[in-house]
Amino acid sequence: MKLKSKYHFILLQNRPRPILSPVFLVVVVLIILIVNPKPVEALSIIDDTNQLIKLQRPAQRIIALYGGYNEIVAALGIEGRLIARTKADRIPESIINKPVLGTHMRPNIELTMSLKPDLILQNAGRREAMIPVDQLKKLGFQVAVFSPETFDELFSVIERIGILTGTSDRAKLLVQTMGLRLKNVQDKVSKISQKPEVFFEARYPNLLAAGQSSIVNDIIRYAGGNNCVSVQKKFVRVNEESLLSWDPDFYLIQIGPMNRNPVKLKDRAHYKKLRVVSEKKYLEVDEQIFSRPGPRSIEAVEKLSQFIFPHLWGMN
Repeated sequence: MKLKSKYHFILLQNRPRPILSPVFLVVVVLIILIVNPKPVEALSIIDDTNQLIKLQRPAQRIIALYGGYNEIVAALGIEGRLIARTKADRIPESIINKPVLGTHMRPNIELTMSLKPDLILQNAGRREAMIPVDQLKKLGFQVAVFSPETFDELFSVIERIGILTGTSDRAKLLVQTMGLRLKNVQDKVSKISQKPEVFFEARYPNLLAAGQSSIVNDIIRYAGGNNCVSVQKKFVRVNEESLLSWDPDFYLIQIGPMNRNPVKLKDRAHYKKLRVVSEKKYLEVDEQIFSRPGPRSIEAVEKLSQFIFPHLWGMN
């Protein structure tokens, strides 16, 4: 009997094991995942006001109260998540028919609440623009506030918006692409020994110029020029006497909401003394491209560099 039992045991050991089908294995794995789902990791960043912005899932209903951030969202391939716009914003074109919330600094709080956004993006600026931000935060909305003044800071904003929208890989690729285009311009202008002085007109009359604390300053720098306004502010009031004493090499006039219909440079009595008038070294530029940090800021660098140094771009 012992031998029989032992032999029987050996036979059981040597019996071929059943082969589990792939379909069966997939079903088992799915059951395990359903019973023990992997916890969703929260998405979080620190914005430029040093506030923690935390989402349980990638933002799907986004309101950008600053146009440049609409453009970033669109560049990340998720413009369909934009659910409203401010009065002045029409880029990307897909937002034109979206509900209009009011202005960048005075959005309609009630309408914003009714749209139930899971992420609101705003640009830091005057205190007036931060009042609705505080109101929306008190109502429980996640409001990320940014204030990029350089390309490095702009790249950081793009990457943080990428985190909050679950598009980090796309954000990194966008930053990399913009960085390569900047390097291309830098390689060209590195051959220039003396940087020309550039003046950027933000508004006329009551002349307002771009100072050192603005994306415009970085655009001028990367394009190979030097901002002749050395004040560490975003915008600086400038009197005509100072402008005439600087006598810049190039003069940029932005056209847009801040400077809708400025008098032509050649038609301004005192400006006729500037070299840029007689030498025709002035250029009208789009405010949204030059003064608004976003994906198109790199276009501003390229356009300005081509205007200042056409020979470096094979345009002469």
